Amino acid sequence: MKDYILTYLSDQANLDTGQLIVNMLVAFALGMGIFIAYRITYSGVAYSRKFNASLVMMTLVTTIVMTVISNNIALSLGMVGALSIVRFRTAIKDPRDTTFIFWCIAVGICCGVSFYLPAAIGSAAVFIAILLLGRVRSEGVYLLIIRGKRTEEKQIESIVYLYIKSAELRVKNTSGSDIEYIFSFRRRSYEQAEKEAGESISSRLYKLETVTAANLVAQDEDISR
Repeated sequence: MKDYILTYLSDQANLDTGQLIVNMLVAFALGMGIFIAYRITYSGVAYSRKFNASLVMMTLVTTIVMTVISNNIALSLGMVGALSIVRFRTAIKDPRDTTFIFWCIAVGICCGVSFYLPAAIGSAAVFIAILLLGRVRSEGVYLLIIRGKRTEEKQIESIVYLYIKSAELRVKNTSGSDIEYIFSFRRRSYEQAEKEAGESISSRLYKLETVTAANLVAQDEDISR
């Protein structure tokens, strides 16, 4: 029994070159579909061609690995051990990128074991889901940065809170004579307040002669990329 197990684990299955070629061609076709899907559905301002191209290569690499280890238990266990010591430090800035990475891995696994139909149907389902849910975006946030004199501290705070009741104080820096604020609030709240007031909050703040700067910065997931 022991000899049988050792023989079974160490047996190197003959790799079918023709099957490998077919697997790679199907993986490349589906990988190009993922490439096109990423390009069509990307809505940010910093589109990365290199990352999109790496999705196709990731699909092919996963297919090669799965094709090699699919018929060899010993090799598959060794591959798991080798991959367990790899550490990837690349930060994923957009959660959607993680979806595409796992999509490529899933397609590569299916193509590596010649399960073409699940790979094709699954890819179509994921693509449709991305198209339907691609419009979902987080609500934008504005940061209001105000610099002025400490003598007008109370007036500045009252203007901000009267203009936008939902404003939140994030930072308050003071020196001997100067003061700096950073407030945050939802874009929708600001637009509504501006419509009701008939003027921007910066115009209202500049009526205080001691206010030297009032900067409004949009903070959202697109700019963060």
